[in-house]
Amino acid sequence: MLDAALRPLIDPPLNAVARGLVRLKVPANGVTWAGFVIGMGAVPALALHMYGLALVLIALRSVADGLDGAVARATHTTHYGGYLDIVLDFIFYAGVVFGMALAQPEHATYAAFLIWTFMGTASSFLAYAVLAEKHGLATAIRGDKSLFYLGGLAEGTETLIALALFCLFPAWFPVVAVAFGVMCLLTTTGRVLAARKAFHHGKGAGPRP
Repeated sequence: MLDAALRPLIDPPLNAVARGLVRLKVPANGVTWAGFVIGMGAVPALALHMYGLALVLIALRSVADGLDGAVARATHTTHYGGYLDIVLDFIFYAGVVFGMALAQPEHATYAAFLIWTFMGTASSFLAYAVLAEKHGLATAIRGDKSLFYLGGLAEGTETLIALALFCLFPAWFPVVAVAFGVMCLLTTTGRVLAARKAFHHGKGAGPRP
């Protein structure tokens, strides 16, 4: 929801840094992997109740997540790059929630609920992208992407805000987890309805009413 509004603000500095990385011949996928490794360091940090360190690692990872796309656009985008980016995104998101479960095992049910809702946002996003490719659909709603980008109430910016709130206010983890989980469920519902509108009358392998 907030991604489109923030893009004009964050793209110029990211593009400037990306040009420097391109001159150094740093590949986009290398930035993706580096950001993922840094971000996953938040899991043990959370487990050890080192919330400040976890917040820093999450922030660094979010910068890398923006830089890899900027580097790719400054050189060339690939389908594998888009695939790698989204897969590692969801592993990272779930990993941070897992870290909170390790830190607060008494609240593991809330962590499980949130990871459950992540399954909806992830599957609805990726399945829509697959069908959009088969139907020849394209969109530039979030800039030049390797995959069809279907927006929603809970997107990247909202997810990062939720993860940051976990670190800043760990005692409020159950409240934030439930609130963001509901946002994820609403996002999944919206995407399913959008898919029904876009693909209901197309050919498919599965049965149709």
